[in-house]
Amino acid sequence: MVKQDIQVLVVDDDESLVGVLSQLLEGEEYKVTTASSAEEALEVFRRSPCPLVITDIKMHGMSGIELLQKLKELDADTQVIIMTSYATVDTSLAALRLGAYDYMIKPFEDIELVIAIVNRAVEKIGLTKENRTLLESLTRNKHELEQLNTTLQNLAVKDGLTGLYNHRFFQETIAKELARCQRYHCIFSLVFLDIDHFKKYNDANGHPAGDELLKKLAELMSARLRRTDMIVRYGGEEFVIMLPATAKPQALLCAENVRQMIAEYPFEGRQSQPLGFVSVSMGVASYPRDGADVAALVKSADDALYKPKGAGRNRVCEAGTPDGP
Repeated sequence: MVKQDIQVLVVDDDESLVGVLSQLLEGEEYKVTTASSAEEALEVFRRSPCPLVITDIKMHGMSGIELLQKLKELDADTQVIIMTSYATVDTSLAALRLGAYDYMIKPFEDIELVIAIVNRAVEKIGLTKENRTLLESLTRNKHELEQLNTTLQNLAVKDGLTGLYNHRFFQETIAKELARCQRYHCIFSLVFLDIDHFKKYNDANGHPAGDELLKKLAELMSARLRRTDMIVRYGGEEFVIMLPATAKPQALLCAENVRQMIAEYPFEGRQSQPLGFVSVSMGVASYPRDGADVAALVKSADDALYKPKGAGRNRVCEAGTPDGP
């Protein structure tokens, strides 16, 4: 640490001693500020904190010990050197226990010893600053690493375009949900959703517009459904909604609400669609009624999804019936 960057506050009610110390420290290229009392020193420090304070232990009014305690309360990193006489060495030891860096006995017999103590205190100031900078850097790097890990985890389970969960995460989650329902005799439902004539929308409006449609669709469904429901981009223009603790009648009602919401939303380029608006076809299946395992349940929902394709689209169909509602 450069000495010229260190501001030293010298505190003593002995004007001559303050002058000697100031001259000595300035000769070592330190910047020096002085105070004739602990009270004055405290005011100076509050206006402009100094990393190093040299103070007499016995002064009129507030003592050096009290000043030490108050300085440490204001800035724990401030290094304080106590000046004392032989008669008050025990008090100086008490000051060390309270956080003083070191003490010097006056009158000073060895000027070099005074400079050595000050230089060591300045070295500690530099090390403390370096350690704090290192700690801040490590903390910042840890935060950045945590953010990176979160990003990587999201990339593994989230769809990059819509931010919804992806096919891989869906397969893991539905297996866990089915196992849970088997154990506790619960129910849940699946809703498969496909955007009608999505290729025609892309051809008429361009693929960037198609991407925006997919993102907006994901946003609308996320806002409409419960927090416990899971929405998945299954692939392309196909989505899956998993509805825990939901029987088929409620799942059909939920799907119908979503279908109507999408049909009524003023998507850009909707006029290019065969129906004059963006529509979706949906298939609903429920556990355990429509499948006792993952493969069977997914097939039931997927089969139900294709029923509207031959019935004009823009409708919800359920598994296990020949026709949709």
